[in-house]
Amino acid sequence: MLARKGLIHEEYLITRLAEDKSEQIQYKSKDRKPRFVSKNGACNVAHKNIREQGRFLQDVFTTMVDLKWHHSLLIFTMTFICSWMMFAMAWWLIAFAHGDLDPKRSSSVPCVTNIQSFTSAFLFSIEVQVTIGFGGRMVTEQCPLAITILIIQNISGLIINAVMLGCIFMKTAQANRRAETLIFSKNAVIACRDGKYRFMFRVGDLRKSMIISASIKIQIVKKTMTAEGEIIPISQVDIQVENPMGTNSIFLVSPLIISHTIDEKSPLYNISAYDLCNQELEVVAILEGVVETTGITTQARTSYLPEEIIWGHRFVPIVTEEEGRYSVDYSKFGKTVKVHGPLCSAKDLLEGRYKGLYTSGQHSRMVKKRRGETREVIPTNNNATETPCNESLSDSQ
Repeated sequence: MLARKGLIHEEYLITRLAEDKSEQIQYKSKDRKPRFVSKNGACNVAHKNIREQGRFLQDVFTTMVDLKWHHSLLIFTMTFICSWMMFAMAWWLIAFAHGDLDPKRSSSVPCVTNIQSFTSAFLFSIEVQVTIGFGGRMVTEQCPLAITILIIQNISGLIINAVMLGCIFMKTAQANRRAETLIFSKNAVIACRDGKYRFMFRVGDLRKSMIISASIKIQIVKKTMTAEGEIIPISQVDIQVENPMGTNSIFLVSPLIISHTIDEKSPLYNISAYDLCNQELEVVAILEGVVETTGITTQARTSYLPEEIIWGHRFVPIVTEEEGRYSVDYSKFGKTVKVHGPLCSAKDLLEGRYKGLYTSGQHSRMVKKRRGETREVIPTNNNATETPCNESLSDSQ
């Protein structure tokens, strides 16, 4: 448009387009390992080549609860229909053997009244099993076998009702339904607290009903190699949660900031802000507790990759006191702000070997991560040293 109006020469526009294209070529895709645990808590693990499939049939109840809804409803419907059909066949055979289907023997007392065909036998089977009792058909004392089948069908119907309704109840009251209202912050942060590095993230519960005996656990999942050269593709290392009581228990009435002190025992001890970009690790957070209303144990999970860990940030306060009670503003649940702090590793900080502080005015070499792509940007401040890989993330995350 500007070229048509004569404000900018066309050759200059062509040159700028070529420059923009050359800048796009600088983006390089960086292959990262797949997540072990997704952000919504689903485990990214596929089980293959399971030869002993019969083990699943040894625990039929759990297998049926784990099925998808349409499969469970199909089994629910077919189980009742098949049981009705099976006992309908038994009632029809009893009537056939006793001669009740012969219209010439209408004067004799039948085993079951008003059964003239398989359809009437099927309707009587439904009446017996679901205890409807319309009154048109009933068992007489002429056939002891008919009384025995009546008892067997009643007991079988109670068992089928208990199993099927139990499966439906367990599927509707599964623990992962309650975990939908247990939320984690989208990003984790690393910042200094009381002169020590802390790895922090926020967790909250949207419901008023509490999680009893709630506990939080943090693991670092990464690929490691032993001293003998053995490669462990998924190594799970527990890291201690900061708690004055020395346990992982929390009182989750309002959102809490869960922190881990990066000390000599921490796997993050030797990692600096710049090293964090090149780490192939995943921090998994697991929240577990008992649902107050149902008494069922529930578990909520999430994970943080290196590009989701913001160095030099902290979470903004979201709990305020209003009119004699505490108010929580969930619109700021995941919001962070920049803070002054060192960029070195916790080991260098402890030994006093860090060179500079992270300030909001620095512009230096950084690695921007967008959708798995990296781009190296030339620094505009020659006096700067290094910045974290996620400096480009906005403060509102």
